[in-house]
Amino acid sequence: MEQGPGLEDCLKLLKGERDEQRLAGLLLATKFCKGDDHASICRIYDAVGDRFLDRLLRTGMGKGVIRGRESDDLDAYLQLAVTVLAAFCRVPEIASSKEMVSKVPLLLEILSKGVDSSVYEECYEFLFLVSVASEDGLTTLYDSGVMNVLTSHVSNLPDGSHSLELSMRLMQLILSKLPLDIINTEYPLELSKMVAAMARQFAVLHTALKFEALRLLSAILSSKYAAPLHDALRSVSNDSWATYMRIGIVAVLQDRVAPSDKLQALILAESMMSLLGEGWLIDQKNVPDVQNPLPVDRCLLLVLESSRVEVAVLLNDIAYLKYEASKSSSTTAETILLRQRDLAIAFSLIEKIIKVISNGCGEGGGPISESTLTKVITQLNETTDVVLEFLQDAKEHGKRKGDDLLASVRIIGSYLAEAPSACKEKVRELLPYILSIEGEEEQRPFYSVRFLLPMLCQITMKSQGCKVLASVGGHKAVVECLVKLIDANSPMMDDDATIFLACDTIMNFLLKREEIGVQLDASSSAHLLRALASWADDTDDPSIIMMASSICSLIFDSTSEEVILKQPGFENHTLSGLSRLIARSLATCGQEMSADAKAEIDLHEIVTAGYARWAPRFPHIKQAVER
Repeated sequence: MEQGPGLEDCLKLLKGERDEQRLAGLLLATKFCKGDDHASICRIYDAVGDRFLDRLLRTGMGKGVIRGRESDDLDAYLQLAVTVLAAFCRVPEIASSKEMVSKVPLLLEILSKGVDSSVYEECYEFLFLVSVASEDGLTTLYDSGVMNVLTSHVSNLPDGSHSLELSMRLMQLILSKLPLDIINTEYPLELSKMVAAMARQFAVLHTALKFEALRLLSAILSSKYAAPLHDALRSVSNDSWATYMRIGIVAVLQDRVAPSDKLQALILAESMMSLLGEGWLIDQKNVPDVQNPLPVDRCLLLVLESSRVEVAVLLNDIAYLKYEASKSSSTTAETILLRQRDLAIAFSLIEKIIKVISNGCGEGGGPISESTLTKVITQLNETTDVVLEFLQDAKEHGKRKGDDLLASVRIIGSYLAEAPSACKEKVRELLPYILSIEGEEEQRPFYSVRFLLPMLCQITMKSQGCKVLASVGGHKAVVECLVKLIDANSPMMDDDATIFLACDTIMNFLLKREEIGVQLDASSSAHLLRALASWADDTDDPSIIMMASSICSLIFDSTSEEVILKQPGFENHTLSGLSRLIARSLATCGQEMSADAKAEIDLHEIVTAGYARWAPRFPHIKQAVER
């Protein structure tokens, strides 16, 4: 049987003098450029030379001429040129050459012109291989406008196709190698189109490519530089992409997949709620190409279950690594940091679910059923128990400093603000320790108190809660927290919600001080009075004026001008500031109240009733008011 032409015949044709010979050689070469036979590919590349390849490519694009051939062969030339270029680039040394890098703009131009889709796969393969092979290739790719090309193409590529896979890998490569802050700043609209297209693939695919889409979406949306992209996504008129995201996340979380993939799905869910709000988790929108719409609570329950499992596993790992594993290994420290990073994601998700439940239980109810609420609350109680055990373990090991400890306090504070009676005994037992916890960069406890304010405000509405707080010195910790919050140099000076939580907690305590038999000591009183006078002095906000003056009035009930002036650092100018504050608040009381001011009527009553009791003991304030 006669054998067909071999590699040597192919090489002889490629080295021929006429274009027809070289074309015939290239057509034959496609048989020998398959697989990983790099030696044969290199011999063929050396034989044909880059000059002819470049001329063939440009001819196929309508920019050049192959001698002796008709112009109606352009599509065939283009297909042949792109096919052999992609094959040659399977050899990294060829792919990284300046000749191949120089062709990147031409291949992008082919894609951007929307030519026959049969060449797409080889175009993407060429671009990917050149970009992987050298930094110059990747830089040239980005500078030549790959972002515009990818985002305009990706939504039109066939579901699950190799072209789609290559385009996704190309995007992953760009995101992993080039500065994300620059990409997000320069191409937020293009990235939003990519996210929308990938979200659909993430939902509808049932192959390994689904997880490629998951990792790509997670990387894009969770980047700390993604703010411009988030803004662009919020303005997208068609929000089907958000529904596709939810469908894809549910599919991953309810299947048996690798733990790393579940974690990526949780990261993506956290990014979606940060971007669109917690309501995304229970949205009921449907999309036409998904037959069975999700039950309203499916995503909520899966995200919660997966998050609480992560929390339990991660807290156990962190405790082991901190207290039992070898401390000499740098690997241990790196592993702890990775676990803490993952823990932050799981905690953030649980905190957002607490908000969903809080809104769902409010007036008018919500789309969440009673049975679902019961399941969620049971699981949140169990998770809170696990977190408290982690803190108990840290206490027993004499540890009170760490961002993971602080994050644990935050999640406890968030949940107990909604369910103050949950884990009641454990919380009471651990409260002194919890209030002493510091973050890695803190010199004194502050954030632990701040995170507990929603809970502390709730429990101090009753006398028993005030007693619990006072028994561990927590009332002083809240005073110090408020002083720091309203300091003129505080970065949280505009965080009105947190400031007024601290104010309400202190008000609750002061209003019940006689009932519980505990007073605010002179030092704490003087410190707080100085801060309140300064906070209210430069504002016309009636809510600030009335809140500050009410707390001051309650403090004045238990002391005198003489005692206060003896406190270290308390000077006459502070007393003058307090005099102005009380005078302004009493003047407001005598005015015709607006609708907003009527909301402060209880505070007006505290100030006016208090003034009648303590004015004789504060002559300077009385003089300022009566002036």
